[in-house]
Amino acid sequence: QVQLVESGGGLVQAGGSLRLACASSGRTFSTLAMGWFRQAPGKEREFVAAITRSGDSTYYADSVKGRFTISRDNAKNTVYLQMNSLKPEDTAVYYCAADLIGYYSISYYYTQARKYDYWGQGTQVTVSS
Repeated sequence: QVQLVESGGGLVQAGGSLRLACASSGRTFSTLAMGWFRQAPGKEREFVAAITRSGDSTYYADSVKGRFTISRDNAKNTVYLQMNSLKPEDTAVYYCAADLIGYYSISYYYTQARKYDYWGQGTQVTVSS
């Protein structure tokens, strides 16, 4: 089993920044592909960012590209999401997810929630205008 715990959410004004962290335990972290998803009230869960098991490739939703950065520290079993220039439409519960396969040759698969095997409990991010 893999356990994921998110932290770093909170309330911030538009234009501000937050850094989310997701700590993993229960399995060798370096074998896992990691992703961030978010879900606003009344909306479907949507892809935000993903990173391969080695950290050599990253993927972003168009809505956050250039503002958000995903990274990982395999020595600390932790994946991060640095969020800059936050907008009110970024308000959502943010979820960390882990994929056991760890690598896909087609980047599309990293954006699909159904491909991920484990999920954290979520952390609330609220951006005020």
